[in-house]
Amino acid sequence: MSVKVGIVGASGFTGAELLRLIASHPHFELVFATGDSQAGVKARDLYPSLSSSYPDLVFDTYSPSLADDVDVIFCGLPHGASQAIVPSLLSADRVVVDLGADFRLKDAGLYPTWYGQEHTAPELLAQAVYGLPELFREELRSAKLIATPGCYVTTATLALAPLLAEGLIEPTGIVVDAASGVSGAGRPPKPTTTFCSVDEDFSAYGLLTHRHTPEIEQNLTHVAGAQAQVLFTPHLAPMNRGILATCYARPTSKTSTAELMEAMRSAYASEPFVVVRQEAPSTKATLGSQQVHVTAVADERTGWVLAIAALDNLTKGASGGAIQAANVALGLDEGAGLPTVGLYP
Repeated sequence: MSVKVGIVGASGFTGAELLRLIASHPHFELVFATGDSQAGVKARDLYPSLSSSYPDLVFDTYSPSLADDVDVIFCGLPHGASQAIVPSLLSADRVVVDLGADFRLKDAGLYPTWYGQEHTAPELLAQAVYGLPELFREELRSAKLIATPGCYVTTATLALAPLLAEGLIEPTGIVVDAASGVSGAGRPPKPTTTFCSVDEDFSAYGLLTHRHTPEIEQNLTHVAGAQAQVLFTPHLAPMNRGILATCYARPTSKTSTAELMEAMRSAYASEPFVVVRQEAPSTKATLGSQQVHVTAVADERTGWVLAIAALDNLTKGASGGAIQAANVALGLDEGAGLPTVGLYP
C-alpha cells in the first residue's frame, strides 16, 4: 500500500523529524514539504542529516494546490496557523494530522485564556480526534482530523493514566514537574535558547501559565471520569532532546509500589511503545525512539505517589506520535516507520 504524504511546515525541528521517520516508512511516499521561511532551500542544506534520503528535496512555499491527490498531510505550523488552512484540506479520502495545538482542546473557550486568541474554526474541535493511541485508539481508526498531543502532555498522561483509571490516586492536587530538551522550543533562535544561555543551566519557565496545563487536565479528566486539576511546572534542561516528567499525586487509599506497578503493567501490557520499568526512567534510554519508559512508586513515609515517565520530545512527543496516530487512522501497522530502540550511548 502506497500512501502519498505532504508536510506543511517541514523546515522546523518537528518537520525534520517527520522527514527522518518518513524516509524509513514502508508505505509513505513524500510528495511535498513546505517551509515558507526556508522556501527554495534544499532540505539537505538546512539539515545535512537528511542528505542521503532527500538529496533533491527543496522546501516549497505553501499553496493549497500542493495537497491535490495527497492522502495524508502533516501540519507542523506555529500555534494558531493551522486553523486557517485545515478546513480547506479536509476531505473524505484524506487524513490531516496537526502537530500544533489548534485542535487539541475540546473547549473553544480555553483558547483565548491559554493561547491568547479566539479559535477561528471551533466547529472542527468536536471532529478532531486526539492523537494518543494509548487512550483513543478506537476513535483514531475513523479519524480524518488528528490533533497530535503536546510533548509534555504525552509524558504526563502516560505516567498518570493507569493510576487514575484504577482509582488509585486522586484526580485533584496532582503536581507535574517536567524537564525538556531545548529542541522543544523550536528551531528559530531565541535569547533563552542559545547555547550560552542553556549550557550549564537548568531553569523553570511558564510558571502557572504553560499552555499544556489544560491539555493535561483534559486527558486526566477523561481517564478519571472526574474533573482533574494539575499544577504543572516545565523546566528547560541543557540537552537537545528528551522529556522527563515526575508526577506527584495523593492516593485514594493506602497503596503500595507493587499495586501501582501492577496497574501500570496491566494498562500497558499490549502497548508496543510503552515500557514499564521498576527502575527510574531516563531520557537517554528513549533517545531517537518511539518508546516511553514509565514507573510508579508509593512513599509510605509522606503518603505521596510518584509516577515518572521519559520520552523523546521530537519522536513519541511530536512527529513519531503523529505518524503512529496516522498509521492507526489509515489501517496500517501501528508501528510502521517508528524506531523501537533508542540511541545509546
